[in-house]
Amino acid sequence: MKHYKKIFQEEKRILPYIPAPTAKIVSLVGPGDDPVNDDIHNIGIYIRDIHGQTSVELALQFKDKLEEFINVLKKFPIHRSHAERRFVYKMMKTMPDLSSQLTREDFRALSRNITVETWLRGTTVIANEGFYIILKGSVRPRCKVYKKMIELVSTDFFSAQSSERSSEEEFFQEKPLTEYRSLLNPHYVILGPWNGFGTLIELPEPKMGSNLYALTMEDDCQLLKINAKEYAKVKKEQAKMEKLIREQLIHKCPYYRNWPKLSVDELTVHIKWRRYPPGHVLVTDGEIIPFVAYIQSGFCKVYREVIGLIKYRLRKMKKKRKRVFMGKLQEKESFGEISVLLQIPFTCTIITGSEVELGIIDAEDMLELDWVTRKLVLQTAEQTFGYLTDEDVQNEYIARQRYKEWKIFKDKIIQSSLDCRGIIPGSGRWSHSWRIKENSKKSSADN
Repeated sequence: MKHYKKIFQEEKRILPYIPAPTAKIVSLVGPGDDPVNDDIHNIGIYIRDIHGQTSVELALQFKDKLEEFINVLKKFPIHRSHAERRFVYKMMKTMPDLSSQLTREDFRALSRNITVETWLRGTTVIANEGFYIILKGSVRPRCKVYKKMIELVSTDFFSAQSSERSSEEEFFQEKPLTEYRSLLNPHYVILGPWNGFGTLIELPEPKMGSNLYALTMEDDCQLLKINAKEYAKVKKEQAKMEKLIREQLIHKCPYYRNWPKLSVDELTVHIKWRRYPPGHVLVTDGEIIPFVAYIQSGFCKVYREVIGLIKYRLRKMKKKRKRVFMGKLQEKESFGEISVLLQIPFTCTIITGSEVELGIIDAEDMLELDWVTRKLVLQTAEQTFGYLTDEDVQNEYIARQRYKEWKIFKDKIIQSSLDCRGIIPGSGRWSHSWRIKENSKKSSADN
């Protein structure tokens, strides 16, 4: 029995939230085991330990949130407060059908204008112009056999990925139902609350008398609807904003400030966003960089390598390659154009100094640009810290080594002076107990 207790303790850490009444579990006590408390087999106890509430209490709490969610959606979008919009946004992110298809920007845009529709029992909805989420009630599909319904996946019903196909035959397969008796009979599939159906891509209307995209209401239903036209409008606005951000990124770089818009558009098409943590080596001295980078946020440190002499014991010296810090690349600066276009090794080592977001263009895309754009890049761009000579790097290295030696010598002299006088910081004359001095003054004044 101890073995079963240990299993329950391990499972309660990963037990998901189930908004349903307490379930009964078959007793695991064997014929030779001692009788134990029946509460061990009550899953509601373990749910209460995880969430601080029983499954019934969680279900009631979820029901109250759902009622509040429906009441907010019944309002006109312009009449909703900021807190209500935030509440709609959070509730939408908990819907698995939407979270698997939409991005954070999509949620923020769509949560402002979504509405709720009421459908009476027995009515039919044609789901070819939007995506629906069932909030209340149940829905029965009237279509034949849908491919993903066979796989017991109702969350992707009429999903956007499948709706990109053109012909109706690719959506549905008219196969004998006896072939699927062992799996699922689609005519008896019922979609309940929090299930979704429809498409985010507008599809043509079905033919007269066709059950394609048709679903029947089994109860009085409340459906959240995302209009396909509204979604297309949101994606269009996002694409326009993304293009503007990329144009600003390139135009603000020193080499591209006077570029014509047509040439900038040739570059913005190939930009991809990348994030790198602090301390990541982007390119090493002597390598051909595989991309051209434009810094959107953060900064990078630039190092040059030099051969220096290191002292060892017994007055021995050894040569070693050392990296010398030469400067930084700040926001709205670029690097890598000359190395990619001319296929020459990079002369610096670039390491991220903070979390960096880069807009990069791969070397293959850069070399496939038209010859006018490539010539323009070669005329305007320069090598990263290309003005530095080997003598400048050596002088910088010598100056840093002298400062380092001076700091070591200074600390050593100060420490030896303190040790010679027997001075230990934090004790003796270095520590002042002001309370003792004040008490001694008071006692002497009293005397």
